[in-house]
Amino acid sequence: MGAVAVAVPGSRMADFIALTKPRLNSLVLVTTTVCFYLAAPDAGALWLIGPTIVGTALVAGGASALNQVYERKADGLMLRTRHRPLPSGRLLPAEARGFGIALSLIGLAVLTYTRPLAAGLALATIATYILIYTPLKCRTPLATVVGAVPGALPAALGWVAANGSMTLEAWVLFGIVFLWQIPHFLAIAWIYREDFARAGFQVLPVVEPSGRRTARYVLLFLAGLLPVSLAPVWLGMAGTPYLFGAALLGFGFAVPSIRFALHRSTQNARNLFIGSLVYLPLLWVLLVSTRLLSG
Repeated sequence: MGAVAVAVPGSRMADFIALTKPRLNSLVLVTTTVCFYLAAPDAGALWLIGPTIVGTALVAGGASALNQVYERKADGLMLRTRHRPLPSGRLLPAEARGFGIALSLIGLAVLTYTRPLAAGLALATIATYILIYTPLKCRTPLATVVGAVPGALPAALGWVAANGSMTLEAWVLFGIVFLWQIPHFLAIAWIYREDFARAGFQVLPVVEPSGRRTARYVLLFLAGLLPVSLAPVWLGMAGTPYLFGAALLGFGFAVPSIRFALHRSTQNARNLFIGSLVYLPLLWVLLVSTRLLSG
């Protein structure tokens, strides 16, 4: 869910900051940091966490700015985004484009210094987000699934930055974020379905107003998320306390998901959205705390 500009209209610096979607990307940075810590083989690798966070923040902010350049006309049609810097005219597209490219290139350079493979994942994130996902949003509801790929890559990036390779553990962390995103975004799409329709975005709640397919997707990806969220136990990344804690969190996340599937109201979608925002950070806290206790 993108953040809107909250600064006074004359503050150009605040408008440039708003282009980076700081609220959205704060969770990206938390995910990257957690996955880096989980992968760090020893204290000697921890010094890389600084450039990893900085590089990821720059790349995420640059990609967000470039996305807003591409979608500035659509943003101007939606109530929730029409006050962003570009549709409101406070910044010019050329300014935002240059800003986004500069942030992305600097971020890629920092990540290359950290680990070339991490920089490769960051480049893949930008490419899939800007060149594939963004154009597809106006063409097919499957764009939501495609968009979950760049959304989940920061998890793998954090692991790779510390570990140096794309191991099975990195794929599991990627899978957790990938599967989590679908119920999360579909809840947003249902809440703002009229806005998305006004902008021409082909999300499921717009394409199929009854919401039956939306409900099926929520439950399908939830069903995939629950076993994948337990996989860190089988890989030796966490122990029995995590197993029980993750199962409990999964059950808690399932409650609003099932309620939404049974009765597709805006309030139930909002509860699902809130549940998704609670679930992922708590899962990361659980993983990190069990790692600390076992260490």
